[in-house]
Amino acid sequence: MKNYLITRITSFCAVTAAVITCCAGGAQGKGREPAGASLTIERAVRMALVNNPDLKASDARREAAAGRAGQARLWQNPELELSVEDMPAKSSGWARSKHMAGISQSIPYPGKKRLDNEIGMAGVMAGEAGWRAHQAELARDVKIAFYRALTAEHAAKVAEDLVALAEYSAETSKKRADAGDSALQEQLRAEIQMEQAKTAHSEALEKIAETRRSLALLLGVPSAFNSSLSGVLDDSGSSSALNRGPDAWLDSHPAMVAARAKSRLAGATVRRAEIDHMPDPKVGISAGRDEAVNENLVELRLSIPLPFLDKGKSKIRESVAGAREADAELVATEQRLLAEWGSVRARFKAAASQVAVHRERVLPKSEQALALVKTGFEQGKFSFIDLLDTQRMTAEVRLSYQKKLFELNAARAELESFVDPMSAKQNHSSYNLTY
Repeated sequence: MKNYLITRITSFCAVTAAVITCCAGGAQGKGREPAGASLTIERAVRMALVNNPDLKASDARREAAAGRAGQARLWQNPELELSVEDMPAKSSGWARSKHMAGISQSIPYPGKKRLDNEIGMAGVMAGEAGWRAHQAELARDVKIAFYRALTAEHAAKVAEDLVALAEYSAETSKKRADAGDSALQEQLRAEIQMEQAKTAHSEALEKIAETRRSLALLLGVPSAFNSSLSGVLDDSGSSSALNRGPDAWLDSHPAMVAARAKSRLAGATVRRAEIDHMPDPKVGISAGRDEAVNENLVELRLSIPLPFLDKGKSKIRESVAGAREADAELVATEQRLLAEWGSVRARFKAAASQVAVHRERVLPKSEQALALVKTGFEQGKFSFIDLLDTQRMTAEVRLSYQKKLFELNAARAELESFVDPMSAKQNHSSYNLTY
């Protein structure tokens, strides 16, 4: 019986421990994407929006602006005043003095607090707009960095294929030289090309590491450096953004919203500076007792600063200059966005045309030429120089195609950042992507 009870208790404890372990593991993993999951472009954008330190700093500035706005509405705290007057220096002076206790309050000049509140709200709007503009820029930069990393991987694959071709050429040349069908010079040139191909492959691998570091830096997740990338470079030359001109997106663009908010903030600052020198009267009331005459006392006080020495002209001048600066920045932002839109649109169309030419004509012809020359070289119809030139040409064409693909996808990402700045932003509130 004793052994039976021990066995049942042991089994119960084991089951309980297993349940607790499963629950703890489930709670720990809830809402978190697997650390080893492949990194897609959508997941990369979500991770950046959660973990990027610069975006967190922008969010903190937004919160600080909200705090300043709340503080701007408040009056100064009243002051408690205690005084003892007409107190003789000799003994029993307390019994022959006046004891007063009161409170005083500074009253803001009419309009100051209203403008302080307006400045605070404009600051909140500017902070919010700046934060959203930072989000849009970060999403764009992450997509471009992701495409650059993908391009580096594809370029490395081309370099790897070129190494295989170079090794094949070196091996074939050695066999021909050993058989007396070619000169030693041919074999040496093949071996030199092989070493050059291996060097180019090593450089391509270094480029992969460089682009991955840049991507991980934007994501704010150093461990993302080791994540495998999942995605392809879109070779289509179409984009819905091309059909939406500046009239559809310019006014709502985060950069324009931020510039307008800063202009409103500067305008409110000017109006506040114009009345800043106006006096804030201070009123007070006190009650006490004059022990010398055995009387209760009430005292009323009013003090008004006289704006004789400081009329706030320098502050007005400063705020007016700041308003001119904000207005100029608003115009400059609009002009910059329109110029960038035209440039990106032209780059997208040029890249789309070049990608189509490479895909439909240049790439197939280069691959066909390489196959023909390779077969002819084995049969002795083509010289080794012909094979080397064709291999080099094919590698250059493939690398050029990858470069044009990157330019196409990067331009598409920039177009989307104009028309729909947060097109790649996902609802990340249900994810715990903090590493």
